[in-house]
Amino acid sequence: MSDIVIDQPVMVEAELNYLVPTGERPLRYSYEPPPGVPAQTGTFNMHRVPIVNARVAAPPGGLSLDRNGFELHAHKSALDDFSDPIAIESVYYRESEQLLKRLTGARRVVIFDHTLRDGDDARASGVHAPVKVIHNDQTLVSGPRRVRQHAPADELDEWVNGRTAIVNLWRPIGAPVESSPLGMCDARSIAPNDLVPTDLVREDGGGEVYTFAFNPQHRWYYFPQMTPDEVLLLKIYDSAGDDVARVTAHSAFDDPTSPADAAPRRSIELRSVLLF
Repeated sequence: MSDIVIDQPVMVEAELNYLVPTGERPLRYSYEPPPGVPAQTGTFNMHRVPIVNARVAAPPGGLSLDRNGFELHAHKSALDDFSDPIAIESVYYRESEQLLKRLTGARRVVIFDHTLRDGDDARASGVHAPVKVIHNDQTLVSGPRRVRQHAPADELDEWVNGRTAIVNLWRPIGAPVESSPLGMCDARSIAPNDLVPTDLVREDGGGEVYTFAFNPQHRWYYFPQMTPDEVLLLKIYDSAGDDVARVTAHSAFDDPTSPADAAPRRSIELRSVLLF
C-alpha cells in the first residue's frame, strides 16, 4: 500500500451546498453574468455530510461508472502543458477518445468541449473556478438533445436508436489536488425527487442541468490527493434504463484536512457523447 493511502483519513465531514426546493425554477450562469445580474438564482443551504475516502473505504464490489456513476483510473497523459487550446484539442482530445473507448466499451466517442478550472482568484481569463454547488451537467431531457447535437450527421439514426451516454473525464493539472477536491454521490442513493431541473445560461446558448435537494440517504465519496496521472469518469446521462447509473451528483468542496497553505486546485474536464 502506498504512503498516499496510508496517510489519508477514512472519511471527512464537510459542508455541501444543496438547493432548497421552493417551487420556483432555478437558473445558473456558466460565465460571468452581466453587471447586477446574480450568477445563480434559487435558495441554497449548506449541509454537513460524511464524505468517504474511496481509496480506502469503497463499498463492497468497488465503484463503477454504470453502478455508482463514477470510477477512478490511472492514466498518464501525453500532454504536459494544458495552457495551449490547440494542443488540448489535437493531443488530449485524441488520446482521451481512445481512453474512453477502452474504459467504457463504447464503440464511438465524440468529445464536444472542455473546461479548465483553477481555484486561484487570479486565474487566467477563460479559466473557471471549481463549482461548489451540487449539480449534474445534463438532465434526462437535455441529455438526449446534447447527444443528437453532437452525433455525426451520417450516423444519427444509429445514435438515436442505440444506447448512448454522456461521460465527463476529469483530471488534475500540474500537481496533486490539495484543495477543493471533487465529491461524488453514489447514484444508487439518489431518489428521483432529489433532482431539480435548473436552467443553465451559456455564452453559446441555453441548456438545462440538475441541482439537488438534500436527502440524508445520499452517500458521498471522494478520492483524496488525486494526481495528474489519474482520471475520474463521471456519468452525466445514459439512455439505458434504471438498472444503470444515469446521473452523478457532484461538487467541489472545502476539505477540512487541506493544509493552510494548500495550493489552489487546477483541473480539466472533457465532455463526451458515447455510442455503445
